Amino acid sequence: MMVNGELSKYLGPENGNLESDIFHKALLDQATIDRYKKEQRQETNQMSDGFAAGFNRYLHDHGGDSLPESCRGKPWVREVTQADMYRLYIGFGIRYGVGYFMNGIARAVPPAADSNSASSFLIENALSLDPTLFGSNAYALGKAVTANGRGMVLGNPHYPWRGPSRFHIAHLTIPGDLDVMGVGLITTPSIGIGFNQHIAWSHTVSSALRFTLYELSLVKDDPLSYRYGDETRRLDLKSVEIEVKAADATLKREQHSVYMSHYGPVLVDKELPWSRERLYAIRDVNLNNYRSAEQYYRLNRATSIDDVAAALTEVQGVAFVNTIAADRSGEAFYADISAIPNVDQKMIDNCQSQHVKRVYGRPMVVLDGSNPDCEWRSDETAAAPGVLPPEKLPMLRREDYVTNSNDSYWLSNPEQPLEGFSPIIGNERTARSLRTRAGLKFISEVIGGDQPQKFTPRKLQALMFNHRNFGAELLLDDLLAICSEDKQVTLPKVTNDVSKACQVLSAWDRRQDLDSRGAQVYSEFWRRAARIEDLYAVPFDPGDPVNTPSGLNRKNKVVRKAIMTALAGAVKALKDADIPLDAPWGEVQYSMDNGEKIGIPGGSGSSGMFSNISAPLTKGKGYTPIVAGNSYIQVVTWDDDGNPDASAVLTYSQSQQPKSPHFADQTRLYSKGEWVKLPFTEEQIAKDPQLTELRLTGTR
Repeated sequence: MMVNGELSKYLGPENGNLESDIFHKALLDQATIDRYKKEQRQETNQMSDGFAAGFNRYLHDHGGDSLPESCRGKPWVREVTQADMYRLYIGFGIRYGVGYFMNGIARAVPPAADSNSASSFLIENALSLDPTLFGSNAYALGKAVTANGRGMVLGNPHYPWRGPSRFHIAHLTIPGDLDVMGVGLITTPSIGIGFNQHIAWSHTVSSALRFTLYELSLVKDDPLSYRYGDETRRLDLKSVEIEVKAADATLKREQHSVYMSHYGPVLVDKELPWSRERLYAIRDVNLNNYRSAEQYYRLNRATSIDDVAAALTEVQGVAFVNTIAADRSGEAFYADISAIPNVDQKMIDNCQSQHVKRVYGRPMVVLDGSNPDCEWRSDETAAAPGVLPPEKLPMLRREDYVTNSNDSYWLSNPEQPLEGFSPIIGNERTARSLRTRAGLKFISEVIGGDQPQKFTPRKLQALMFNHRNFGAELLLDDLLAICSEDKQVTLPKVTNDVSKACQVLSAWDRRQDLDSRGAQVYSEFWRRAARIEDLYAVPFDPGDPVNTPSGLNRKNKVVRKAIMTALAGAVKALKDADIPLDAPWGEVQYSMDNGEKIGIPGGSGSSGMFSNISAPLTKGKGYTPIVAGNSYIQVVTWDDDGNPDASAVLTYSQSQQPKSPHFADQTRLYSKGEWVKLPFTEEQIAKDPQLTELRLTGTR
């Protein structure tokens, strides 16, 4: 419904449905779909056809009253086509580009002819959303630090627990051609994160920008024409027809328009108005990236890190993620070789807008759209025009380890920082997030020190499920020291006694496991304290990036007061939500299965949790429902015979349907810190006591 622009038709125009429909109808038009199909190899088109055929066959065999209640008898349930599949692929790829500005693109209109005021909307696009809700961790370990001398991969993507971006475990086999296991999004036919006989890999959302904004200087008295060098160019008007469900359930047809520059669609919102002098357009590197299917065709069949590197550099079809991989020979690999605009520091210095440099508080590349020299560069060695070539992208191969937790490429391994790249990919020599630092610290505790150890799958699993709060390990002692002296804090209209909170934090084990007591106090404290200026006693040192910044600035009276105010705010928030300060974490953060409360370990990555879970604090309930975080978690290596040795868990389970036996079965395993041993070889599959076989016959 979404990528075909049919949400308003079936669900009504509210809740952003109309804007979504306008956006997708305009950008994912038939011409775009035709170009996508033309660029695919025969096998990837066949994969899309096969996925659609399988879906349609299931609908034929199990449709009607056999469907789950959530879709039984719904008018939007229909067979899918190859074009639907292509729209899904492109729609997913642009979520970190034009998708950020969906509302602004759909609502963009020029200022009224009889007005000097700008056309804008008191709305915020997706850039204003909390970026900590989505992310990932990944390790690739090499033979120098593994007990078996082979590669080992921890994959830990943090993705939504509901909706079309959920992962689905699958094992795809085409005899003599393909044998790969792992997860794909439920709307795609390939394995996006997983392993085969030779390699294992995972992804983390990259820090690289996938778009730039362009500031267009308008022709006087003509808000639809803009200057481009010595030329004048006119905006194209792309009209779309949207079917909209009215309150009485009747359908009406509405005409809407999206304005297009040669860079891409025009957008408008409160920070990017369309005035009589200027407007803003966006160019997205993935809107014409038709290479993603080819990318995963090759990754799924790779036999070594050499193959992985070649697939990434030759295709550059990865839309917005880093790739972290290892092979059974014991080589570890990191790269942000993906679709990134070919924009360097010099272009940014020469072309950056003087009117807009930040959007929603975030630095933004806004280039001068009237200057042809500010067009993205083209390089013959890149996979497509306007894309950064592979030799200008970060890549690292090592025999110990590489890692990423959504910070930039810079500290994939602290022993070999990656530097000298375009700032559009990410920053260098800047403070890393607490989650990144936690991941690096946990590795160093195993392989470093006076008694270095080597990783086994069990040790890597234990690292993932220790649920330690690194931020608390770093800062809680200082907070308790302040607590011992400052007992009361005055907030507006009330004086709060924080003694109980200090006692609870003193007894807390600094983990967010099911039986941890006090994690909620620290979670709410950090939500407020993270914004305090001059918070740290020891500032960031690029020479010691894993251990700095550190310590709370206890000697600064202003900071000290702000810290205690944050703690008092945490106490008040939990009191208002009817959550005891010392309740076990598993009683406070949980998922529900038909009335059964399933405690969920983990917590906010921004507070220093490597085991990342995001959930809102709900009055009278706690942190529920789970929104995003740990999703598909895999630990993969190879046995003595060279066969994959893989364990995994899908935290939210395979099915979204509450009546399915697979709605919460793996959620219970995750809650208890257990794993699923994944059978991969034909012999392992044949021995599985739960094996069933379904053979489909007949025409497709």
